[in-house]
Amino acid sequence: MKPDVAVVGLGAVGAATLYHLARRGASVVGIDRLSPPHAFGSSHGESRITRLAIGEGDEYMPLVRRSHELWRDIGDDLLVTTGGLWISSPARQVDSHVPDFFAKTVAAARRFGVAHELLDASEVRSRHPQFEIADNERGYFEPEAGLVRPEACVAAQLALARKHGARIRFGERIDDLQGLAEQVVLAAGAGVVRFLPAPLAARFTVTRQVQHWFAPRDAASFTPQRFPVFIWELQARRNVLYGFPEVAPGAGVKLGTEQYVRTAAMEDAEWRTVDAAEAEAMYRDLVEPHVRGLMSPALRSEPCLYTATQGFRFVIDRHPEHANAVVASACSGHGFKHSAAIGEAIAEWVDTGRRPDTLSPFTWRSLTPC
Repeated sequence: MKPDVAVVGLGAVGAATLYHLARRGASVVGIDRLSPPHAFGSSHGESRITRLAIGEGDEYMPLVRRSHELWRDIGDDLLVTTGGLWISSPARQVDSHVPDFFAKTVAAARRFGVAHELLDASEVRSRHPQFEIADNERGYFEPEAGLVRPEACVAAQLALARKHGARIRFGERIDDLQGLAEQVVLAAGAGVVRFLPAPLAARFTVTRQVQHWFAPRDAASFTPQRFPVFIWELQARRNVLYGFPEVAPGAGVKLGTEQYVRTAAMEDAEWRTVDAAEAEAMYRDLVEPHVRGLMSPALRSEPCLYTATQGFRFVIDRHPEHANAVVASACSGHGFKHSAAIGEAIAEWVDTGRRPDTLSPFTWRSLTPC
């Protein structure tokens, strides 16, 4: 019997959508070419930053707030509040995702009543001596920021979807959206480009990113109580450096940067390997000059994929060639923290036929022109 809805791709957004559709009583099947949670896409690596003041745009604010509520309802250990520190300066060589990210984050916090503090360099050093901050740099501290656990979030939502009657088919590759179900939600991450006409597929860039874990000399200085998640717009290099506390004894302190030059395809095997030289360069160029107390070599390194549009915007809209399909894609490197609410809203749209207001900003037409 054909289901009411098929969800293709069961990562961050797909797992959330499947859960909320099943919770609404829909006849729904989830399909994934692998067995999520896994380490071959975008929803892995132990942790993702979450923050309430969103510099990328006010339209994201309701999504992250609702996602926090949902994760707290689903499980006690999915969302960890550590506080978040964003560092920038007028001499920065790069912005995180959007121009004036730091200033826009501060403005959003003020506009929406997000608790925060602005810190000068001496205040950052006093509170967090782990950071090698320059005199002309400043900090934004958000006490409610923290991290979410991607593998745990995906696994919990898939388990709840099953509990509410969803069928799940792992290890199945889909090449054609027709005939799957009355309605389809395409949440295939980096695989979305296979299902789009060429002019729209060209609007998406899939890039390889790498996350590294380094052992601390003094583990007590890098616990979630002592070391916040952070985003640092560097002034010595054209990099954004981001990082997390050590989430479990011996796990290491996770740090990463973002690059948009080395592209990848989900099907390729070569992007999944990180050699020792890459980790050594990360430590030499970005970690050692900026974060005190971490040791080389890296304990481990894991790659993942970003699927991004120009302007780092999401796309949550009808497929241009399949009126019964919703495309939910291009999380653009800042999407996991919004994914629970996105899944809930897509489920409402598919179930009722009415698009929720929270999704209305994310149309094809909203994308920045190429």
